[in-house]
Amino acid sequence: MDLRSDFPFFSGDLNKGLVYFDNAATSQRPECVNRAVEDFYNHNNANPLRGLYDLSVRATDLYEAARAKTAAFLNAASDSHIIFTRNATESLNLIAYTYGMSAVEEGDEIVISAMEHHSNILPWQMVCKAKKAKLVWLECDDQGVIAPSEWQSKITSKTKIVSIAHVSNVFGITNPVKEIASYAHKTGNGGKGAAVIIDGAQSVPHMKVDVQDIGADFLAFSGHKALGPMGIGALYARDEYLEQMPPFLRGGEMIEYVTRDSATYAELPHKFEAGTVNAGGAVGLAAALDYLSNVGFDFIEKNDNSLAAFIMKGMESIPHVHVIGNKDPERHCGIVTFTIDDVHPHDIASMLSSENVAIRAGHHCAQPLMQKLGVGSTARASVYFYNTQKEAEIFLDKLSQVRKWMGL
Repeated sequence: MDLRSDFPFFSGDLNKGLVYFDNAATSQRPECVNRAVEDFYNHNNANPLRGLYDLSVRATDLYEAARAKTAAFLNAASDSHIIFTRNATESLNLIAYTYGMSAVEEGDEIVISAMEHHSNILPWQMVCKAKKAKLVWLECDDQGVIAPSEWQSKITSKTKIVSIAHVSNVFGITNPVKEIASYAHKTGNGGKGAAVIIDGAQSVPHMKVDVQDIGADFLAFSGHKALGPMGIGALYARDEYLEQMPPFLRGGEMIEYVTRDSATYAELPHKFEAGTVNAGGAVGLAAALDYLSNVGFDFIEKNDNSLAAFIMKGMESIPHVHVIGNKDPERHCGIVTFTIDDVHPHDIASMLSSENVAIRAGHHCAQPLMQKLGVGSTARASVYFYNTQKEAEIFLDKLSQVRKWMGL
């Protein structure tokens, strides 16, 4: 299946010959997504939700249709379980500032893993400090595997929240979130069940995610990693939590009635969508999710795995290159993180950039994991379904010359 022609990014002279292997940071967008956003602003641009004239009603219908599309994509039980945000980071902060700050009490525990993105660490550090709670870490081995004994020993009756990445943005490994959620729901919060939060930023673009099947109470993802526009993301949450959570932001659109002394809030999900919403972004996200559904996750996963296997196999024949994480390429979700002896990852990325190859280098917003691994930073190549084996061959050829270019 050749889908590259659907992506304007790969046509024309500006990006001609560019090997784009930074998909874990952001994906490229198919023309249908760009057209959906453009069409909204060209023909349906009005402030949705409150206007009574036809154009505003049309904008509202498109916005709510995007919500319904997102709910169906994740198999949410109701459209009202989807809140539009800017990105996964905002979604996780929304949960922390609302549910976290209202439900967590002194002596409670919040469980996260050692491989979390900073966006799934800092909000919980804030809650624990403010509420005098304890942050508990699930450790992984150097293959990225969290053993069952970790969650079985660290999720206890004191656990109020478990927040974990579905897929690590460093290892690329898929965590056993369904098993962890099941245990947390039985064991945490004095037997009442801990709230389970899934960071789906890396999983939603690459695999079929069913929030009901995995037992997520909350799940966050960003549109820009899943072929959608920047500045739009979604938070899935179950009603039983949304009803008890206070608003995150206050102002227009999220109220029903305001007096000088008080206010009543709008029904879900609008209670959490203050101000003018990113309707164009939501429409673009809906188009992206449609496109992903049409491509199919069987195809996406097959391409992720085959390219990761090809790259990892090629790296085995390049001296001084070391892959971080699992030895099984099918456990990388298209993410291959690596180091080269005596070459700083920033130098790797800079030299490859000069050869028209784009990869990521740094701590990947996962510094606690870097500290655990004993490295300051790493290089990361991340592929998606529109990448090709030919691109992987070019990447490996350039990679094999890095140490020579460094005079080593």
